[in-house]
Amino acid sequence: MIDLRPVGYVIGLLVATLGLTMLPSFMADLLAGNGHWPVFLESAIITCLTGTLLAMSCANGVSAGLTVRQTFLLTSTIWITLPLFGAIPFIIGATNCDFTDAYFEAMSGLTTTGATVLGGLEALPEGIKLWRGTLQWLGGIGIIVVAMVFLPELRVGGMQIFRSESFDTMGKILPRAGQIASRISVIYVGLTLACALTYAALGMPTFDAAVHAMTTLSTGGMANSDASFGIYGAGVHYVATFFMFSAALPFVRYVQLMGGSARPLMRDSQVRTFIWIIMVCVLMITAWVWGREGHVSELAFREALFNVVSIISGTGYASADYMAWGTFPVVMFFFIGLIGGCAGSTACSIKVFRYQLLFASLKAQIRQIHSPHGVFVPRYDGRPVGQDVLNSVMAMFVLYILLVGIFSVLLGLTGLNFITSVSGAATALANVGPGLGTQIGPAGNFVGLNDTAKWLLSAAMWIGRLEIMVVLVILTPRFWRE
Repeated sequence: MIDLRPVGYVIGLLVATLGLTMLPSFMADLLAGNGHWPVFLESAIITCLTGTLLAMSCANGVSAGLTVRQTFLLTSTIWITLPLFGAIPFIIGATNCDFTDAYFEAMSGLTTTGATVLGGLEALPEGIKLWRGTLQWLGGIGIIVVAMVFLPELRVGGMQIFRSESFDTMGKILPRAGQIASRISVIYVGLTLACALTYAALGMPTFDAAVHAMTTLSTGGMANSDASFGIYGAGVHYVATFFMFSAALPFVRYVQLMGGSARPLMRDSQVRTFIWIIMVCVLMITAWVWGREGHVSELAFREALFNVVSIISGTGYASADYMAWGTFPVVMFFFIGLIGGCAGSTACSIKVFRYQLLFASLKAQIRQIHSPHGVFVPRYDGRPVGQDVLNSVMAMFVLYILLVGIFSVLLGLTGLNFITSVSGAATALANVGPGLGTQIGPAGNFVGLNDTAKWLLSAAMWIGRLEIMVVLVILTPRFWRE
């Protein structure tokens, strides 16, 4: 049997910490005088007490490190357990949420998906708005730690290729997580503060600037208005684009940058590829809109730039309803959402480096066919790539496509139409946020979906956030055998 005490201890500490993060929302409601503050006080007490008791009951089983099976289990259960407690303020608050909607909203927040079941966002209490931003901000930093510590160690989805780029404490998962978290926290907090101050300087209300900075740096995309970023002007759009792009870059490069070395960031092949993809997509969509409108305008370029960066990074903000731009932009937005940002960032989806490895493998295979007696080794960033990495990446691609198909069929069985089912499955697995169509597109939300569909999408968000393989491993009978 797996010793669950180390897993329970860490989860208990994280749950208690989550309870403490409810206190700023409590203060926001108290200062606003809206009478909603007891919701977060009660939620914080319940969450802190439960987490503390769980940690205390499991403290006698804590060791210096975790086994591989314990690490798989911890990584999976964190993203199920924390939304349970993150949903409490939505359930007992003034949002008219039942348990299904509350869990969906919390799961969407912590996985930084950004899909929402709440409408009338402008009228929500300040505490709820801040809590949505807090969930996404916490999820963002959690995603970086998972991507830099756990997934390379567990050899998931080809992430083991980055093991040598991380920190030299292999085999000691918990100490290593703490070491990396402390380094990236400084960068993450600094970028968030810079983003908030810039938003405020451009005229955004201070409270909205703080919340939107949280959801920008986490590439979460939950906004304080039903119109998302459509209510703001050009300056805010360009600033948001810059910080969404920054959050989609590998944070280990920022750590190296703080150490005085800018070269790794400039020479990172996935960063260069990411920039090229954005440039090409923005130019194509801008040209399309200019041709459609019959004149050149800065607005078309800005909206193309903002929405391309928003979707490819998985943020999910919208400055306009791009469903009205015609079929070509809609199709492009769908597919760039399946690309994602760089590994080790808060961005979502399959990630740029996996496409690079896929094309490197295809190139080597084609050359092998041309020259059967030659030896051609796929390379990434000038380094040869092992077969185990390629196998992991290929498995990731196949499973992703397979799961999109399975979830699409299941969503269709609940009564959703084809566009909503396919785009909903893809956007949930990719943790992007908005789908396609009038119901869950950039101008809509997920409130009108039936409960079964919401639970399916919650499961898809969970699976997608954990890069698919982690979840599938713990679902196999072999994992639970001695």
